[in-house]
Amino acid sequence: MSTESLALPATTGTAPPERRLAGDLAIWVFICAELLAFAVFFVAYGVARARHVDMFNTGQLTLDRNAGALNTVLLITGSWFVVQAVARLRGGDPGGSAGRLLLALACGGGFLVVKVFEYKAKFALGISLSTDTFYMFYISLTFFHLMHVLLGMVILALLWNSLRRGPGPTTLSSLESGAAYWHMVDLVWIILFPLVYVMR
Repeated sequence: MSTESLALPATTGTAPPERRLAGDLAIWVFICAELLAFAVFFVAYGVARARHVDMFNTGQLTLDRNAGALNTVLLITGSWFVVQAVARLRGGDPGGSAGRLLLALACGGGFLVVKVFEYKAKFALGISLSTDTFYMFYISLTFFHLMHVLLGMVILALLWNSLRRGPGPTTLSSLESGAAYWHMVDLVWIILFPLVYVMR
């Protein structure tokens, strides 16, 4: 056997890049807790729907699916801009990152406007939490999610202000944490929209 066949593969001398969890550990613990809360909400919705199929089917027909679909597009687009913001900051372009956050905030603002018009239409018809079980879940679930969108927008606004003043040593980690939270809000809506508006 030749010595060549026993030779070890050549190494480049460079260590592989260290893999790490994007953002802070605390935000991931918080996200997991929030996802658990929504999961409980979704299970309760599913159980109630199984007991009141006709009521839920009738209630779904009164919802504006186009508004729900538009809000889905707005949140997904907002998430895309947040991804771009993180990529720009990693590439050394804090100004570009701040600009993408503003676009994400605009998408979040659009989501809020659409939801306000949805609620206004329902309240004008005298619909409330006490109307029936379906509307109790519809209003409470979507409003609970709406509060998370608002919190996400506050986080993005604070990050935008930080980038505008000049990034510091923890800015990237903070942006990654904010991005993770925003993606969680987006993910929950992607489940909530078909569950409440579409699935029969």
